[in-house]
Amino acid sequence: MHDDGKKDRFAGVREQMLNLDLKGRGITDPDVLRVMSEIRREEFVPEPYQSRAYADGPLPIGMDQTISQPYIVALMTQELRLDKNCEVLEIGTGSGYQTAVLSRLVKKVYTIERFSGLAESAKAVLEKLGVKNVQFHVGDGSCGWPEQKFFDRIMITAAVPRMPAPVFEQLVESGLMIVPVGFEGVQQLVICEKRKGQPIERVICDVRFVKLLGRYGFEE
Repeated sequence: MHDDGKKDRFAGVREQMLNLDLKGRGITDPDVLRVMSEIRREEFVPEPYQSRAYADGPLPIGMDQTISQPYIVALMTQELRLDKNCEVLEIGTGSGYQTAVLSRLVKKVYTIERFSGLAESAKAVLEKLGVKNVQFHVGDGSCGWPEQKFFDRIMITAAVPRMPAPVFEQLVESGLMIVPVGFEGVQQLVICEKRKGQPIERVICDVRFVKLLGRYGFEE
């Protein structure tokens, strides 16, 4: 997953992140912990912010977008209860860090990014790290995957005013979807299971995400 020939100057802070910010805050899934200990988060952070790559907070990545704090990445991943048979839709590729985490835990990731510059940057980093099970699309993520397809799990990594109906329709029966729902400021992180075609929701915690712009998201 990374170049072992390159000196790992972030090994200490990555271990600290794992113990304090993840295990210390209730992340228990051994696969999530393993993957987040292996993936070099600094690869996904612009150079001016790399010294803070493992701080437990969001960082800017350009286009008024951010890379989520490690704890939230781990929490959202853990809540989806992933396995190697899952096909996952991720809405909001961003830096590609969350994409990389998902890619190590599932069969395939389909990821949508509104900004082509971010999508290209994320794709370049993932290719550099040898990730091969990710399919990219640039477009309006609030409309779901552009082709007729159903997903075992769906993750939206930007705030929406309400659950986007076209996205929910692409979730398989008994599938899980995680999404930050709300308006300016604080949103609620919601995990949703599809039962008999209807959403069964549970609120996990309050979060702060940038807004998902689009037809079924926020207006520009």
